[in-house]
This record gives sequence, structure tokens and C-alpha cells, in this order.
Amino acid sequence: MYSSSLAEAPLVREPLHAPVAHLVRGGVVEGIHYGSVVVLGTDAEVQLQIGDIEAAFYPRSALKPVQAVAMVRAGLPLDGALLSLTAASHSGEEHHLAGTRRILDLAGLTEDHLRNVPDLPFDPVVRDAWVREGRVPSRLAQNCSGKHAAMLYTCVLNGWSLDDYLDPAHPLQQAIAEIVEDLTGQRIARVTVDGCGAPLFSISLHGLARAVARITGAAPGTPEARVADAMREYAEMASGSGRDVAALMRAVPGLLTKDGFEGVQVAALPDGRAVAVKIADGANRARVPVAAAALARAGVDPAALAEFAGEPLLGGGEPVGSIRPVRALDPISQLTHTAV
Repeated sequence: MYSSSLAEAPLVREPLHAPVAHLVRGGVVEGIHYGSVVVLGTDAEVQLQIGDIEAAFYPRSALKPVQAVAMVRAGLPLDGALLSLTAASHSGEEHHLAGTRRILDLAGLTEDHLRNVPDLPFDPVVRDAWVREGRVPSRLAQNCSGKHAAMLYTCVLNGWSLDDYLDPAHPLQQAIAEIVEDLTGQRIARVTVDGCGAPLFSISLHGLARAVARITGAAPGTPEARVADAMREYAEMASGSGRDVAALMRAVPGLLTKDGFEGVQVAALPDGRAVAVKIADGANRARVPVAAAALARAGVDPAALAEFAGEPLLGGGEPVGSIRPVRALDPISQLTHTAV
């Protein structure tokens, strides 16, 4: 299905994004969200594309399943909840913190070895409680701490240095870069630093969809399948209670999905169908309904996706509008709205 040769790195250019969702209030288009969307079929062929799916972009945390696969290939022995946490952008709930401590314990390390940035918990309810209790930002609470703990554990297992594990030239990061290229099928365009301090690799939206399709479609027992199984079984560990990505994996059997800052989401099914979304302005209010509409175009039952249609727009406390994916993504519902 996939070529063993690598394509050239995607071009670094201003992405040619297109409208992907309309903000409709009282029957009038009040705003437009631009972005790009790709839908892959079971044969890995592009079934639908909107915008620019080949320009270089940063997938942010949507790349974490690929990073987790790289660590498992490098000998990381985790499975289940702790492997899901390895690929997490977690909410900072107590079970996330306890899981991260457990990974560090297995490595014979402590929170002091982490090099991610200190932060408050991502979940607003958990964060507010944290502040009321007088707790301060910590590396453990930061949403990427599970990944960082797993990176350190991988280094310990391979005899690699710890202090510089975030250096792009470090053996760990070189191993991750190799797997990013292997699974996306293309060379990395640029390397920068993600919000947590880890190296961030620039690929294309198309490449991201290919990579996660390969992970979900991998043979049982492989590093890819272990990551996919862990994230699906322990969806709340990969995100958090009440998070839309966890709810989506619960709603659609077999689905693996991961979000990322700046309006990125990728999702794939075991038969190879996959979608990837980038919202140009980074808006979550558009990410969720656009991703759901893309999954419907990929053949997922729309009834299973109904709760992900987006929050209503309110006027005087009453619903007066909504975020609606463009006709190319959601042709049936859009045809009933003459304003769109």
C-alpha cells in the first residue's frame, strides 16, 4: 500500500488554505474559518482535499502517536494506560500525574529530570482547583509530561544521555525523526521547538494522515498497533475526562484520533481510512465540527458523530446559530441552509 521510498520534504510556503467552516448567526454568514482537510480511503488514496494538504506545517501534538511508536521501536516496554500517556496531551488530572510518576519510577528517575516547561494543568476545572489549593506550575502538571517521562525512560534503556534529551541531535530525537519520515513517507522540512520544549518536525497534512493510517492499520503486536490499542483503550489517559478526542474514540469503534494546538486533528480507522485537519486560525470551535464532517465523508456513520457538530452560537442566552462545515464536507446539511 505504501512506498518504501521517501518523498522529498514538503515545500515551506504560505499555505493555500480554503474555507472549511462558516459561522452562521441568524441565517447570515458572520465569519469564515479557513483551513485544509484531507480524507484518505482504504487504499491510501486521497478521496477529498480542501485547501493545501502538501505544504509544510507543524502538526504539534497530533504527531505524538508517531513519537510514541518511535520510542516503542527503540525499546520502550510500556503498554496500556502508561503507553497511552506517552502519546498524551493530558489534562493534568491526578491519574495523569500518577502515571507520569510511575514512568519516571520505572526509569529510576524523578520529576527533576524532566525538561519540559513547568505549567498548570490543561483542564480549566483542574487548573482552578490547583490554584485554589496554592499549587504552583510544575513540569509534572504540564500536558506533555507523560511523553517527556517516556523519552527519559527510552534514554535510560538505551544508555543515552539525559540532560540533553531534547537536543535535535540527540540519539533519541534522531530516532524519532527517522520514524516520522518512515511513517509519513516524506522527508522532514524543518525542525523547531514545540511548546513543551521538545523538537517539532514539519511535515505535510497529507503525510500526517498517512502516518496515523499506518499506525491504526498495523499488524497486531507491532509497535504501531501497541500504541493504537493503548490510546483507544485508555482514551482518557491520552487526553482527559470530558475531552472531545476521548469522546470521539468512545463514539466510533476502532477510531484513533489525536488533536494538537493551533487547530490540528488527525484520525484513522483500522481499515486505512484517515482524515487530517488544520484550522488556519487555530480555532478549536472549528476543529471539532470540521473533523467530524471529514470523518462522515470518510464513511463514518453520521449518527455516531452528532455530538461533535459543534457548540451552538448564543444570542440572549438562546441558540441562534452554529459552526457549519462547508458544502464540500457536509453537503446534505448545508443544502438546507440557503445562507451558506
